Amino acid sequence: MAVALLAAALPFVSCRKGEFVLPSTSIEVGGSESNGAIKGFFLLNEGNMGSNKASLDYYDYETGIYHVNIYPERNPGVTYELGDVGNDLQIYGNKLYAVINCSNLVEVMDVATARHEATVYIPNCRYIVFDDGFAYISSYAGPVQIDPAARLGYVAKVDTATMRIVDTCTVGYQPEEMVVAGDKLYVANSGGYRAPAYDRTVSVIDLATFTEIKKIDVAVNLHRMEADRFGNIYVSSRGDYYDTPSKTYVIDSRTDRVTEILHLLPNSNMTLSGDSLYVYSSQWSWHTEEFAASYAIVDTRSKKIVTRNFITDGTEAEIAIPYGIAANPDNGDLFVTDAGNYVTPGKVHCYDRHGRRKWSVTAGDIPAHIAFTRTRLRPLESPSDTGYGRVPHATTDNTL
Repeated sequence: MAVALLAAALPFVSCRKGEFVLPSTSIEVGGSESNGAIKGFFLLNEGNMGSNKASLDYYDYETGIYHVNIYPERNPGVTYELGDVGNDLQIYGNKLYAVINCSNLVEVMDVATARHEATVYIPNCRYIVFDDGFAYISSYAGPVQIDPAARLGYVAKVDTATMRIVDTCTVGYQPEEMVVAGDKLYVANSGGYRAPAYDRTVSVIDLATFTEIKKIDVAVNLHRMEADRFGNIYVSSRGDYYDTPSKTYVIDSRTDRVTEILHLLPNSNMTLSGDSLYVYSSQWSWHTEEFAASYAIVDTRSKKIVTRNFITDGTEAEIAIPYGIAANPDNGDLFVTDAGNYVTPGKVHCYDRHGRRKWSVTAGDIPAHIAFTRTRLRPLESPSDTGYGRVPHATTDNTL
């Protein structure tokens, strides 16, 4: 059974604008490993929109301890902590990047300390990918609201050496996830704010000129993207939630054409590990008045479904709402997060490569995005071992 521990002594409690900031909670979950390249992972909890409750957790493979809500004690000078709705989390070089959607910013931290280093302000930012020293961040461009007349979105190009936006490229409506394949950036356009007039295209950007060179017609309301080693790009359509179902499409990046449709159950989220594409589906049934979930594996070499349930020990029955998915590239551990009821802390479930659960732990509200790190997070040693502040909830940007 997990044992809760205090991560720091009481003298390390700090004060933020008259508020006390408690140390993060640490939970011993086991599963410790110390000889792999992956030293741990960060997890970004989204938090409900408008609640300002995005939070950051860390799991340490060496100790087998899961640390909940590490950001405040490491960054007491940041007035509103991470902000409102954590939408993506990635590591590039020695930096950890958290995309905070409704706070209109990307928080940049030192990966070894989780201390604040920079902030990039981008309105309604969504996802982030990297290539050759640059970060590419998708943006809805406008406010967070349903609007049939919502403007086109764009992708911002950020120099990771200076953290300044050096260019932008207009794409489709409400752009979501992206992948880099060769010398091109592919962007899934959803058009979610314009429902039922969804976008149905993938924008293709030439990285050398940073211009959109074409749009690929795929399906309505696109969202997730993964690229395999064979030059194929997997993109999910959420459908229209009525008559058009969610599906998974395959784009050949050499021809920029849709070559196949994978007849999975709805694709809610996916992650690629080696030649296996892990896909979970969470679909509401009006017959049972509950969500029905499935957990499939697709072999990217054959495009065939290997199984429709990669959880083999029956513990999937304990997952209320699957929400995030990630695979450790070292040992094949698979992680599925559970949003629960969306308003109280969710859970993280760790499975071995055979689909047997190794451990579970309670995280923050709506645990979602995992970034594996090869740099172990350093312990917090003193009250002065903290980051610098940033302007809270700024809504301006520095786009060109």
